[in-house]
Amino acid sequence: MAESIVSLENVEKRFGSNLVVRKMNMEIQAGEFLTLLGPSGCGKTTTLRMIAGFEDASSGIIKVQGERVENKEPYQRDVNTVFQNYSLFPHMTVYDNVAYGLMIKKVPKDEIAVRVAEMLTMVQLGGFEKRKPDELSGGQKQRVAIARALINRPKVLLLDEPLGALDLKLRKQMQIELKRLQRKLGITFVYVTHDQEEALTMSDRIAVMNGGVIEQLADPRTIYDHPKTRFVAGFIGESNIFDGAVKAVNGKRIQVQTPAGLITTYGEGFQVGEEMHVSIRPEYLDASREPVEGFDLPAAVKDFTYMGTVVKTALDMKDGSETKFSRIEQDDQLREGDPVYLFWRPEKSVAIKKTVPQGG
Repeated sequence: MAESIVSLENVEKRFGSNLVVRKMNMEIQAGEFLTLLGPSGCGKTTTLRMIAGFEDASSGIIKVQGERVENKEPYQRDVNTVFQNYSLFPHMTVYDNVAYGLMIKKVPKDEIAVRVAEMLTMVQLGGFEKRKPDELSGGQKQRVAIARALINRPKVLLLDEPLGALDLKLRKQMQIELKRLQRKLGITFVYVTHDQEEALTMSDRIAVMNGGVIEQLADPRTIYDHPKTRFVAGFIGESNIFDGAVKAVNGKRIQVQTPAGLITTYGEGFQVGEEMHVSIRPEYLDASREPVEGFDLPAAVKDFTYMGTVVKTALDMKDGSETKFSRIEQDDQLREGDPVYLFWRPEKSVAIKKTVPQGG
C-alpha cells in the first residue's frame, strides 16, 4: 500500500445549522486517482474545498503529507485546484497563463521558459503559446488550466468537475488524456464529479458520497459489482433493486420475499424475517416463458429501447414497478405485452443490508 498523502480525520463542515460533511475519515494514497462521486449537495465539492483551504473545517483534522493544514493558507498546502470554469486570465497569452504561478514565485525566466514548453507539450498544446483564451476551444482552455496547475509541481491536484462544460465527445477524450497524464506524472489527483461513468473510467478508487457521508470507498470494479448500500447500488450504473424480507436461509443461499415476487440471492449474515435489498444489474437478468426454480417473478414485456450498443427491455412487474434487462441484440422471441418470468444466477445479484453504514 502506498503512503497516505492526504488524510481526513473526523472532518465535519457546517453552514449554519446545515451539516454538509459528517464525520469523514479518509486516507488518500500518494500517486492515486481518487474520485469523490455523488449527487448535487452530497458534500463532495465542500470536501475538496476544505482540502484546498478555500473552506475551513468546522471540526476534525486535515493533513497533507503528514502535516496539519488547518492554519495554512491555500498557497502553502502544496496542492493546486482546477475548476470547471477554467479561471484563465483573458488578457494573457497561453504562455503567460501557464507561467503565472512561476512568475509570482520569481522563478528565473530561463527556467520558466523550459517548464512552460515542457508542460504545454505534455498537454498537447505546443505552438499555442501566443494565443489568448478566447481563441481556444473548451477542451484547449481546460488543458491550459491543467498545465497552469501542474507547472507548480504540486503533490496533489484537486479537480472540481473540470470537464463539466465540455460536450460529450470531447469530455470522453479528455477523460482518457487526464488519466494518462496523471499516470505519467505520478501526481495524486482528487477528482470531483457527479458522472458515474466518468468516475468508473478514470479512478483508481471512488468515494461514493450521499448526505455528507462516504457510503463506500473502493476500486471501480468493487463499487460496481459489490455495492455496499442501496444508494450505491442505485447510483452507480444501472441496477434493478428489490426491497424485501428474508424468507429462508440455507448457508449462503437466501430466499427473499418482495412485493414483486420471490427471488434467490447469495449473502452472509442475514436472518429470517430481516428486511434487506437485492440488486441485480440489467445485463445479468434473464427472462423465461416458465417459472425458474428459486424465483417467482412474473412480468409483462413493456417495450424495447435501442441504445446503440445494447437493446434495453423494460418489463412491468406485478407490484407496478418497472424492471429492465439489456442485451446486445433484441430477443426475437419476445413481443410487447408477452408474459414472462424473470430470473438470474443468484451469485450475480448482491444482497445488501438495510442499514446504511455511517462514515467510510
